[in-house]
Amino acid sequence: MCRLFGFRSSVPAAVHPSLVTEKNSLLQQSREHKDGWGIASYEAEQPLVAHGLGPAYCDPDFERVSSRVSSRTVVAHLRLASVGAVEKRNAHPFNHGRWCFVHNGTVKNFARHRATVESLIRPELLANIRGATDSERCFYLFLTRLEKRQSLEGPACVEKVAYALAETMGLVSAITDEPGQAPQERSSMNFLVTNGDVMVATRRNRTLFLSDTAPETGRRPHRLHGGPPKPGTQLEQFVLASEQLSGEDHWHVIDEEDIVGVDSGLILHRWKVQDLCTRP
Repeated sequence: MCRLFGFRSSVPAAVHPSLVTEKNSLLQQSREHKDGWGIASYEAEQPLVAHGLGPAYCDPDFERVSSRVSSRTVVAHLRLASVGAVEKRNAHPFNHGRWCFVHNGTVKNFARHRATVESLIRPELLANIRGATDSERCFYLFLTRLEKRQSLEGPACVEKVAYALAETMGLVSAITDEPGQAPQERSSMNFLVTNGDVMVATRRNRTLFLSDTAPETGRRPHRLHGGPPKPGTQLEQFVLASEQLSGEDHWHVIDEEDIVGVDSGLILHRWKVQDLCTRP
């Protein structure tokens, strides 16, 4: 198990509260998820990525990096190692060009299925893999699927990103899940990916929450209804987290086997994995 956090905003904003000072900040969660941390922020075309290999709560670099980040797009990750040693080459976020990727979950029996998963990755992309994790291979499988729909450079289509994530989940689950297996025993694949503009995440066999409240101010958007923002809504902030970062009621559960994301204009989109997997 790991923990992930994603943030997209219409203007550069600090995420220090979410990472450090909230009641259930990532710093607090790192007391359990203690096998390293990573933060990626976008201040130019390429993401700036920082990693630490110790628990975030006792690593001064985590708070130092967190306090300096002010960006429209931030991804953070806490690792509880399941596949691969605790070393930098296995640390999240993984990045390729403008793309960053984090994973909360585990591909079941990965050692047995590793070669099969790798066979689905385009050789030129497979050559970029440096670590031993299931997560990094899922990232490059996603890039392989995305590249069939659009270039990995330049603007990205949020729906094509969602398709590629759904295809990745479908391919991996077809390899690893067994007939009659209980849902909690299947591969868990909460993925979050961004190129700095588009951000999309999946939920499968792990918890995932959405908020559109600004983490640095706690200011809530004005909506006539009290539920989560509806697809098609233009947001000011888009925040995803494995756990609710505070006790406030502005955190909304993402349903199992759902995909949620925002496009470059911060328009909210949601899909069912099954619906995407059955479309041509």
